[in-house]
Amino acid sequence: MFKARIAGLALLFSVGISAADAAAFTLSSPTIPEGGTLTMDQVFNGFGCTGNNVSPALEWRGAPEGTKSFAITVYDPDAPTGSGWWHWVVYDIPAAVTALPAGAGGADVAMLPSGAVQGRTDFGAAGFGGACPPPGDKPHRYIFTVHALKVEKLDVPADATAALVGYMLNANLLGKASFTATYGR
Repeated sequence: MFKARIAGLALLFSVGISAADAAAFTLSSPTIPEGGTLTMDQVFNGFGCTGNNVSPALEWRGAPEGTKSFAITVYDPDAPTGSGWWHWVVYDIPAAVTALPAGAGGADVAMLPSGAVQGRTDFGAAGFGGACPPPGDKPHRYIFTVHALKVEKLDVPADATAALVGYMLNANLLGKASFTATYGR
């Protein structure tokens, strides 16, 4: 655990993020507690899973000075793909926004802030794609992250992959905050 914290701080310093900024920037959910288990609301409806596929409510505070926009990602590093699985990518969230309601990741983008864009996930479409690990796998980790960015808009094509969006997020990063939840079946 100590080594992971040191490595995390080294990464923050390498991109110019101070420890104070990192500690002040937080992400939470009234829907899912840190370290909690996703509910059927956050489980995918397809690929053999029968959940409600509803993105959770998210709230963030303490963004670094100079933040011009935010992005949200949900990533499963335990997916048996060799490269993990991107469950949600939403970017160009205006800097004045500090929360998304439950269901904001649906096909009806009316619940997203004006100007926000949902990128293509590893399910092949834009929007929130809930948990759906293979039956019998140990519970997978779902890492919810808010990225504070130094640009108002990411320069990516409309059909950009999650990997390309991730590259641009890291290139424009001022800070990020995460929490992790799990789910298995």
